[in-house]
Amino acid sequence: MSETVDKRRTGPQPSVPAESAAPRGPSGGRRRRPDLAGIAASYGIIFAWAAVILVFSLLEPSKFFTTANLQTILGSQSVLLILALGLIISLSVGEYDLSVAGAMSVSLVLVGYLNVVAGWAIIPAILAALLSGVLVGVLNAALVVGLGVQSLVATLGTGTLLVGLGVAIRGETTSGISSSLVDVIRYRIIGLPLSFYLALLFTVIVWYCVRFTPLGRYLYFVGANPSVAKLSGLPVNRIRAGALIATSFVGAMAGVVFAGTLAASDPNISASYLLPAFAAAFLGSTAITPGRFNAWGTFVAVYFLVTGITGLQLLGLSGWIEDVFYGGSLVLAVSLSKLAAKYQIYRRSRITRSGGAPG
Repeated sequence: MSETVDKRRTGPQPSVPAESAAPRGPSGGRRRRPDLAGIAASYGIIFAWAAVILVFSLLEPSKFFTTANLQTILGSQSVLLILALGLIISLSVGEYDLSVAGAMSVSLVLVGYLNVVAGWAIIPAILAALLSGVLVGVLNAALVVGLGVQSLVATLGTGTLLVGLGVAIRGETTSGISSSLVDVIRYRIIGLPLSFYLALLFTVIVWYCVRFTPLGRYLYFVGANPSVAKLSGLPVNRIRAGALIATSFVGAMAGVVFAGTLAASDPNISASYLLPAFAAAFLGSTAITPGRFNAWGTFVAVYFLVTGITGLQLLGLSGWIEDVFYGGSLVLAVSLSKLAAKYQIYRRSRITRSGGAPG
């Protein structure tokens, strides 16, 4: 018996894998080399944003690198950020909602018309505006999910309809919106309007829901492969419909914030937000979580874009530069989002082949 034990102890031992001989960290685990490609893919836009700030600060230090300009950049994009965050909900399930600016337009006009012209109190006017967003979402869901119309076609039609409806409700600028809304939205904390903090809070909410709740995972699952999601038992059509309704509701919410920011309503101003919102959503999908529409990536993209535009305007390029910059950014963002998605697929396959995280 003892001889058998001794033979087992002194007999041939299994060979040690080469990777186990690699340097180990303080916890005893194998040290991993930093994934520089992954870092660049996730945070490249942040590095680019820092570079843009540095360049314009050197070119126009007396105009660009000032507290007043920083406050203007951060405080002026609340509506666009909220609108872009609403877009990523429907984009995550693979639906393109071109009517979101129209939903914002109707909401904006309703707040002004009901509060100023019809004499409603501001709270009922806001509730009516938000309800309009829900109704727009239900209409889009009925067309896209119920009838099977392509979302691009259906929402292009409803968006055009909504812009016309906004003009029909009130075809001119309506000023004099209740100070109860205006004072709240414009109230400043550390030099920034409350609308900025509301948009920041909404960013956190969307990030948490998408990142840490089952619903967020379902959105990406449906967007990646609806057929597989349906076979897995997910209510795909209800998720798609809910995403479209949520996007329109957020668009209406952006309209309410816009009304408080302007202290007025104008049916012709919202259409200009559609292209920047899509540019920010797609550019945001190349950052933080590359290949996925995500809240923090969208947040960074919104302020990266406005920083670039502001700097160029301070250099004397005005008027046409905004359309060119946003249009070019959208084309670039869509291309980069495709590359980011392919990189993530490659990275996951490499991890699977190596049996762990890549070195």
